[in-house]
Amino acid sequence: MALTNRYKSATGAGTLAAFLLVLIFGSPWYADWAEANTDPDTAGGWFLRVLAWPSWRFDSDASIQDLIAADLRAILVVALTALFLFLLPGSQLARARGTLSQFFAGWASFIFAGAFAALLTALIQTNPSLLSAFQAAGSGAGYGFFAGWIVGIAALGGWRGRR
Repeated sequence: MALTNRYKSATGAGTLAAFLLVLIFGSPWYADWAEANTDPDTAGGWFLRVLAWPSWRFDSDASIQDLIAADLRAILVVALTALFLFLLPGSQLARARGTLSQFFAGWASFIFAGAFAALLTALIQTNPSLLSAFQAAGSGAGYGFFAGWIVGIAALGGWRGRR
């Protein structure tokens, strides 16, 4: 156990958590399951559907432009999470590993990543508009808010930078 804690970086652990969230819950199989088997009028059903927000697909009835935008959104959520985890100073300035600043930096990174990924990809979908981009950014931030605590927990306790 000491080996994993000693070499775990907050950025790496948070990025891995974001990657697994998008890979597992954004998969076509999970998204189809959540759509068919959950009730959006219950808290649990709604949350399970929120987890499928950055869905990626290989095939769809949607246009190729929308398909690329959805896949790019899933990729950007992970990439931007890594970027924001690296840039947010909260966990870098923390005096000790495992402080709440690392948790909140990880959570905030996922919120920002979801919002910016949605904003950028909404502009390349078919019939883009500024209103649809703002609405997409709101849904991306909502996804990050409700799922980002997982990334925050993963980033908790990791070391930052050089020792």
